[in-house]
Amino acid sequence: MQIINITIILIFIILISGPVNLRAEENIPLPLPEKQYSLDDLYRIALMRSERIKISEENLYIAERTREKAFSVLVPRFSAFGNYTRYSEEKTLADPGTDIQPEWTTAWGVRFDQSFTLNGKELIALRITEDSIKKSKYDLDAVKEEYLFTVTAAYYDLLKAAKVVDIAIANVERLLAHRNAVYVQLKIETVTKTALYRAEAELSKSRADLINTKNRLRLVKIVLARIVGLEKDYKIEEPKFKKDSSLENDLDSLKQEAFFDRAEIKSLAIQRKISEDKIKFYKSDYWPTVSVEGVYTKMDQQPYASMLNEESISISVLLNFTIFDGGLRKAQIKESIAKKRQAKLAEQDMSKEIAIQVQEAYLDLHSQTSVLKSLEDQLNFARENYNSVTKQFQHGRANSIDAMDANTLLVTSEIRLLEARYNRRLAGLKLNRARGTFLEAIIRNVDEITSPTMHHSFRSPLSDLKSQKY
Repeated sequence: MQIINITIILIFIILISGPVNLRAEENIPLPLPEKQYSLDDLYRIALMRSERIKISEENLYIAERTREKAFSVLVPRFSAFGNYTRYSEEKTLADPGTDIQPEWTTAWGVRFDQSFTLNGKELIALRITEDSIKKSKYDLDAVKEEYLFTVTAAYYDLLKAAKVVDIAIANVERLLAHRNAVYVQLKIETVTKTALYRAEAELSKSRADLINTKNRLRLVKIVLARIVGLEKDYKIEEPKFKKDSSLENDLDSLKQEAFFDRAEIKSLAIQRKISEDKIKFYKSDYWPTVSVEGVYTKMDQQPYASMLNEESISISVLLNFTIFDGGLRKAQIKESIAKKRQAKLAEQDMSKEIAIQVQEAYLDLHSQTSVLKSLEDQLNFARENYNSVTKQFQHGRANSIDAMDANTLLVTSEIRLLEARYNRRLAGLKLNRARGTFLEAIIRNVDEITSPTMHHSFRSPLSDLKSQKY
């Protein structure tokens, strides 16, 4: 009887606690799905979070404020002043009513002053600051283009690493099936035990390669997350290409296009123009400086004195000409001439560097395009060869070494074709980067960019580039 009571109590406790446990399990939060990003999403996030881009944007902001300072010199300066003096005692002469020290005096007024150089030095300075703004914009474009291409390269490295992992997994599965087939044939004594040893060795090697490829994938994923500023758990989408870059233009026309479109060349050209204007700026010190000043003053005192002018207005013009400055102006002019030569040499050096970059990217794209068809044929032949050798091995017409060689050839062909396909796409983008159209292509696609995986809306930094007309 006592055992029956205990059993009833236990059943009652289970019935009560069951729904509670179910409710507790229902309240367990589900793991959040990994965020998925396209290449356009990575561009957006990178532009918002990149420290290098923000530094360049601050340089542009500083250049714009420098222009405001240069413009302020062209505007007359207005100022106000006031003075109140109280004396300890009032002093008068022997003649009554003649004060030599009043009880207190006040004076206040306004003043405007303006100075300028006769040859327009201030206008030259304003023009230099305007050119500095343009240069900062081109520098910002160059930083963005370089940074976005770094993101692109890391993106394709991650795609390649993921595909290599898939190839390694398929290789392990094929070698595992081959090892099992060798084990079966060993039981019926159609192969020797050395065939099983070789199959086991190849299988162990493939598993080690799989571990290495997975670690490589983790590393590349961390690198991309560091460059863009992503969370650790994320996925990326395959790019959707309308068409691959083609070699429609010849090499010389590509170089000329690069000389015209590259932001680095435009920036150095403006730097050379700025250095020329700075020579004119320092030569302006040989010209006289004219200063104009106007003052309105109102004065009062207690006791009142009729001889004191209550109001006064004055205008003065001052001409200042430096006769000797210890060689300062001459040294500044020589320094500016040297900087002009530096800017010209830097522009020439950059032109040569850009020409090499275009030629290197052009040849790389040409090479990747040429070998792609051959690698596709090689993979087809390697796949047919593997299927044929596998069937022959199952019927005892091929040995284990032939099967291993066919599998190795298949894996090598898959990896080489995979790398060639992604390298060709990256080579096309690299050519656009070398010719100066990489960032422009991104800007053209801003209106077509959609981000269904982004859970919040924001204004794309790419859209701000549309308004930059230089």
